[in-house]
Amino acid sequence: MKFIVYGAGAIGAYFGGRLVEAKQDVTFFVRQRRAEQLSAHGLRLESPEGVFTTHVQVAATVEEVQQADVILVAVKGYHLKEALPQIIQLAKQTNAYVLPLLNGIEHVTHLQQALGEEQVLGGFASIIATLNEQGHVLHTSGSSAIQIGTLHPSQRNVIEAIGALQPHVHTNIIVNENIRKGMWSKYMFITAFSGITAATQQPAQAIIEQPATEATAKQIVYEMGQIARLEGVAFSDEEIEKEASRLVKFKPHMTSSMHQDLRKGLPIEVEHLHGGALRIAHNHDIKLPTIATIYGILKPYEHGHLTTLR
Repeated sequence: MKFIVYGAGAIGAYFGGRLVEAKQDVTFFVRQRRAEQLSAHGLRLESPEGVFTTHVQVAATVEEVQQADVILVAVKGYHLKEALPQIIQLAKQTNAYVLPLLNGIEHVTHLQQALGEEQVLGGFASIIATLNEQGHVLHTSGSSAIQIGTLHPSQRNVIEAIGALQPHVHTNIIVNENIRKGMWSKYMFITAFSGITAATQQPAQAIIEQPATEATAKQIVYEMGQIARLEGVAFSDEEIEKEASRLVKFKPHMTSSMHQDLRKGLPIEVEHLHGGALRIAHNHDIKLPTIATIYGILKPYEHGHLTTLR
């Protein structure tokens, strides 16, 4: 299959690299500086499974790409608005399916409105990885996975074709028959985990050691479950409680990428995650008081380092 990987941060570089390793035709669509870095030094994945280094195809303009079956979108939520015109142009000129791996849910609606429901696949990634200063991928967790699924009946063949790559790649490609629910499950938990760790600037252990703080994290999950149901996604009380209880299963030092980004002074996905939840709630005329509070605490950090007051 021919893939365009839009964005070569940790997520795009890792899963795109695994596709290259599996002898797929992959082009990384990146900014000029990243294109030069990849062209000069190649792509390097360092993971518990070992080190993989390869030269890769890169493109920095839409004119350089004429054919593709799937466009794998792996940008941060706060970059989507800027990237959307290029993604749309690439999708229209190649007639490729778009497989977004972003956190959250609003991006699916934005892409479907621009391209139509038939062209946008469902999916999300599960991995703990980052880029080092050289642009190499550091995969620190013991597993990685992409879950994919149909958001329109016409997508069955392409989902099966991507799923058929599973035996050939050093990652997990899981075909989820209810991908919309899977995406909401991740959105539900990551909004709580990222929000509480970033707002408190503490890892998992510090959260669960304080009953009031753990209760706040769980309340975020309950509020997310409320809007998921209003959006037509059927979650039982038991399923929501399972998501709320996941925090206690994390290793003590574990924290969220949002917390890590905040500590580094980088932009954070508070508008994409928590702001998105509040917009969905507004559409249903309900309030999410806990999420609104976390959103208010984190909003000043949205664009990275705060300006020092004089």
